[in-house]
Amino acid sequence: MELNKDRFITLLTKFIAESKNLQNLPPKFVPREDLIALKVLDVLKPFTKENGGVLNVQHIHLDKANYPERGHVIIEYPGTSKGTANPKTFSIVGSHMDVVPADETKWDPTTPPFKLTHKTGTDEYFGRGTTDCLGHVALVTDLFLELATHKPQLKQSVFAVFIVSEENTDIPNIGVDDLQKAGYLDNLKHGPVIWLDSADMFNTIATGGALTWELTAFGKNMHSAMPNRTVNSLELVNEACAEIQKRFYTDFPAHPKEKEYNFEISSTMKPTLWKEIQGSFNTIPGQATICGDIRLSPFYEVSDLKAKVASYVKDINENITKLRSRGPYSKYDVPEYGVKGRIELVFHEEVDEGIACDLTSAGYKALVQATTEAIGPYQPVSTLGTLPLVRNLQRQGMDIQITGFGVEDVYHADNEFLRLGDFVKGFQILNRTIELVEKTIN
Repeated sequence: MELNKDRFITLLTKFIAESKNLQNLPPKFVPREDLIALKVLDVLKPFTKENGGVLNVQHIHLDKANYPERGHVIIEYPGTSKGTANPKTFSIVGSHMDVVPADETKWDPTTPPFKLTHKTGTDEYFGRGTTDCLGHVALVTDLFLELATHKPQLKQSVFAVFIVSEENTDIPNIGVDDLQKAGYLDNLKHGPVIWLDSADMFNTIATGGALTWELTAFGKNMHSAMPNRTVNSLELVNEACAEIQKRFYTDFPAHPKEKEYNFEISSTMKPTLWKEIQGSFNTIPGQATICGDIRLSPFYEVSDLKAKVASYVKDINENITKLRSRGPYSKYDVPEYGVKGRIELVFHEEVDEGIACDLTSAGYKALVQATTEAIGPYQPVSTLGTLPLVRNLQRQGMDIQITGFGVEDVYHADNEFLRLGDFVKGFQILNRTIELVEKTIN
């Protein structure tokens, strides 16, 4: 079996034409992923069991009343072990049907974001979603069309899951985490799970965890001519942030296993945003907030991190006067005027945990061999970027492996594109991985 390039490009052309309505940044942009899902269902329809074919296809809306056009798609090519006491599966999960927003004014006018455009003389095809992740949706759809046409005899059932709400999860209760909670992914636990939302061909063998936070310092508003009568919240929040970062790097240094997994950097904690302060040049603010994130190595636990950071904040508040000050009239406790500074750090509710893939599993070994056969010497990568759900699935005993065939440099970037040759090889990698895993089944 091989990628049907004409069919792939035809389907991807239809996908990219819809990408303007797939942008995910609520409330400005709320995607309608069914614009893609229905096209997938349409091309698969002649091959479904209802129409005399072999595929089982589900279109699942977790909140159809409020979001009638945001449905996941699950495709199954059944194997002979289905329904036995020892079923075997091979699953491709994570390719999503939403995209990040695109500003048309920042794209090359010859390659607009919402139309698939072939760059003459190359195998590059431009458009929002080509690399992330509509190209993968089109690729896997074509893989199932080939399976349904050639009907190889497999012991393992092969699944694909196309998901909604990956690029932004502000709208609750409809994403892949909720799909898992509802039990729709339970059948996937009997074999390797390939998370197909990465880039540059080689396996991603580890990802980081991500937490966002807000650090707020409290003082008291005061005229800037009288700094001795108040606590300057801007100064306090900066000093507290620096102290928390210092302690973080002491407690979460480079982990020994990061070298084995080829991490370029270790865990980080840093500010990335200011919350706007309503004030004036001659007013010392009584409250100031810095926002930021933590990228955590998968070899540390998020629960341990949160406990440590809470202890930093508690200790700083109990010893507020020991923080570095900015001069004789810069103090964090001014008892004669009844002002004592304090800080508060809040983690946002959404947390994506990192994952270190099992480098000894049958799924990993098969994917490595298939990748090496397709593109040459194996060069796995790790990143402190994040993926949803993967750590939870791994905790449930699933063999999670991560790969992808887009171009990393254009993820979420202007002038996004894919290389057709990479997707031809990507098809080969997935098909060969299925074959190699099949050989391990007794």
